[in-house]
Amino acid sequence: MSRAALLVLADGRFPAGGHAHSGGAEAAVKAGRITDAPSLEEFCRGRLHTSGLVAAALAAAAVLGADPGELDAAADARTPSPALRAAARRLGRQLLRAARVTWPSAELDAVAHRFPKGAHQPVVLGLAARAAGLAPEDAAHCAVYESVSGPATATVRLLSLDPFDATGVLARLAPELDRVADCAVEAARRVADEGVDALPAASAPLLEVGAQWHADWPVRLFAS
Repeated sequence: MSRAALLVLADGRFPAGGHAHSGGAEAAVKAGRITDAPSLEEFCRGRLHTSGLVAAALAAAAVLGADPGELDAAADARTPSPALRAAARRLGRQLLRAARVTWPSAELDAVAHRFPKGAHQPVVLGLAARAAGLAPEDAAHCAVYESVSGPATATVRLLSLDPFDATGVLARLAPELDRVADCAVEAARRVADEGVDALPAASAPLLEVGAQWHADWPVRLFAS
């Protein structure tokens, strides 16, 4: 296992398309739910414990060898919003393209053929981590970090928030990221015996509603 591979996968400059998505922050800013660093922190905390937890568990389960088709169906069931499902598959398709070049593997090739329109991004994230020789804990940490770093980065553009303040939010959330990642891996390890129903299904209705609202905007800075 290479810790450097984790840095490559988690790097915001890895060409996986995440820079084009705000993680719901653009809709939240428009609705007045994010106005400054404290409200950004609360938004990120909510996202971490809901969609972040789910994504981390899916990614960890993929590293552990759970069937990608079953995981993708589980991700679909946990994503009520059609707009969010479409965004997750676009991100998964882009991440898979980058991962197949970076860490070539027959397993990634098979997933590309099985899901020509893209699998859910957390599932692909786990498969990419597996191809890179990483552990489920690594994939879970990558997923939870993505769940908060995307909105934090987007808010710098959307609100002209001081980048130091946005980074401070991420630093303050770091202990919670560790705890959520640990919970996600614990759930993922139960999949072998209990099936995908063992994975968390934490919901974030405002993210789902905001995603559908955002998808209808004629002008927007981010894809989701």
